[in-house]
Amino acid sequence: MTLIAVGINHKTAPVVLREKVAFPVESMVEALASLREQLGADESVILSTCNRTEIYVSTKHSLADKLVQWLATFHNLDTNELICHSYMLEEDEAIRHVMRVASGLDSLVLGEPQILGQVKQAYINAKNYGAVNSQFEKLFQHTFSVAKKVRTETDIGANAVSVAFAAVQLSKQIFSSLSKTKVLLIGAGETIELVAKHLTNSGVNTITVANRTLSRGKDLAEQINANVITLAQIPKVLHEADIVISSTASTLPIIGKGMVESALKDRKHKPIFFVDLAVPRDIETEVADLDDAYLYSVDDLQHIVEQNLASRQQAADEAELIIREQAQVFSNWQNSLQSIDSLKLFRQQNNDVKVKLQQRALGQLAEGKDPQEVVIELSNKLTNALLHAPTKALSRAASEQDQNTLSLLRQTLGLDVEKE
Repeated sequence: MTLIAVGINHKTAPVVLREKVAFPVESMVEALASLREQLGADESVILSTCNRTEIYVSTKHSLADKLVQWLATFHNLDTNELICHSYMLEEDEAIRHVMRVASGLDSLVLGEPQILGQVKQAYINAKNYGAVNSQFEKLFQHTFSVAKKVRTETDIGANAVSVAFAAVQLSKQIFSSLSKTKVLLIGAGETIELVAKHLTNSGVNTITVANRTLSRGKDLAEQINANVITLAQIPKVLHEADIVISSTASTLPIIGKGMVESALKDRKHKPIFFVDLAVPRDIETEVADLDDAYLYSVDDLQHIVEQNLASRQQAADEAELIIREQAQVFSNWQNSLQSIDSLKLFRQQNNDVKVKLQQRALGQLAEGKDPQEVVIELSNKLTNALLHAPTKALSRAASEQDQNTLSLLRQTLGLDVEKE
C-alpha cells in the first residue's frame, strides 16, 4: 500500500483559491465515493478547513499524478493552476505531514489547537462512510496520540495563540479599548467560540451572536452573556456593531457591500471593523472598497501571527523530534506487516511444493514402486525446488558483481557461518 497526501494550504495558495477547493460538509460523501470509484482509492480522508484542503489516500495503484487532477475536476478548476499551488507527499513524508498538521505545526498560527479537532472530524466523516480500513485506522489513531504527546510534553500550547486570538489582537490595535465596543459575532462554531472567550477576557461587555440556528447560537450566548439573533436579522442590527467577526460554513457570502453601505449610513459613517475568518468568505471582498469599512481576511492576520511565532519556536523544534520518532514507529509497523506478508507467502510457496511432491511420492508407493527409489526421488526434487530461487538470485548477483546483494544472500542462506 502507498500512502499519499495532496493538498493546498495558507503557505502555497491565496484565500481566493483555497475557498474554491473547500469541501462543504454536504459534498463530503460524494467526494469520498468519487475517490473510491473513479480513482480506486482503498482508503481516503479529506481534511477541509479555512487554511487548507488536503486529501490523504492509501492505495495499491499509482494515483500521485491523478489526485490533483481529480481535485481540479471535482471543483471545476484549471488543473495547471492547482498544480502550481499544491503539494504532494508520499510514504514517510506523508506520515510526518499528517502528524505535523494534527499537532498544529503546519498551521497559520503555530501550535493552534483547533486543527486536531478538525483532523478528528475528517477521520470520523471518512470512517462513517466506510473509507477507513486497517491502515488509516492505525495511522490516525497513532496521529491523535502523537498530537496529545506533543501538547503534554512541550510548550507548544503555551500562551494560547490561534486565528481567533489573532483576530482579537488586531481589534485591540484598531480600538484603544475594547470595553466600550459592541461586537457582532457571526457563527457559533469552535472558532467563533474561541473569539468570544478572547473578547470577554479582553473586557468586551456587549456581544451579539448571529447564527443560522437559534438553539446553537443560544448555547454560545449563554456562556458569554450575549444576545442572540438569526442570520436573517443581521441587516437590522449591523449598524450597531463596531466590530464584526465572522466564521461560518456558508458557501455564499452573508454580508454584502449593500448591507454594509446601509449600516454605515445609519451610523453616520462611524467606522466598522470586519474580520472574516471563513473560507469560503462570509463577507464580500467589495466591502473593503467602502470608506469607513475595514475588512481583514484570514490571510491579513499573517503579520500578527508571525509576532507570536518566536515564543513557540523552541517548543516546535521539540515537537518535530517527537513527530520524527513517532513517524518512524508507524513506518516500522508498516514494514512489519510487509515482512509478515512476505514470510507467509514464502512459507506458503514452499509448503505447496512439499504437498505436491509428497502426494506424488505417496502415489508412487501406492503403485508399488521401490520405497528407496521414491525417497531418493522425493529428496532430490524437494531439494531442487527449494534451491531454485536462491540459486538464481546468487547467480544473478554474482554475474552483475552486486557485492551488497551477494553478501546479504550469503548471510541469509547461512553461507558465511564459520564451521566449528
